[in-house]
Amino acid sequence: MSSSTTSLRVGFVTGTTPDKWARNWRDRRAEPLDLVPITEDQQEPMLLDGSLDMALVRLPIGRDGVHLIPLYDEVAVAVAGTEHLIAAADEVELADLSDEQLVLPHRSGWVPAAPQLDWPPMTPKEAIETVAAGTGVVIVPASVARLHSRRDVVARPVTDLAPTSVGLAWLIDRDDELCQAFVGVVRGRSARSSRT
Repeated sequence: MSSSTTSLRVGFVTGTTPDKWARNWRDRRAEPLDLVPITEDQQEPMLLDGSLDMALVRLPIGRDGVHLIPLYDEVAVAVAGTEHLIAAADEVELADLSDEQLVLPHRSGWVPAAPQLDWPPMTPKEAIETVAAGTGVVIVPASVARLHSRRDVVARPVTDLAPTSVGLAWLIDRDDELCQAFVGVVRGRSARSSRT
């Protein structure tokens, strides 16, 4: 396959939005850009096994053999049904959630003080559907809450949880002109600028 038809496969974890960068890529480059939606559980394995050339990932990820450019941070939000007490607040702290059922484990490992039910594994979308029914809360990055927003839920920032960082990752062994061209797009370089 010639380099003019080689595609670049870029994964993007749930909640990230590569649209602006994809538009800029398509305006500048002849090579196809294949955007692949992935979950947080898939981001590292798919990058490492070569299924993806690059990925917009939610940190942390393993750094052995991986280039990483931090891009932005996301606020953690608690999502609950509109009848829940947090609907009356502008923001919450973890202490405000200590008596709640957390329907999806939080990546930080934080667990409410109240005895927890044995929840089945769920996607963030399923967890938000569950809390919409008036059962418990879920803590997710703000972009995930926006992606799965519904009229019957509210999302409130959790002020004492560290933000989640999003970055662009790719294998050091895959650091070629095509990957560097996408890095340039993400970093906002003009089509004529050099890699500096």
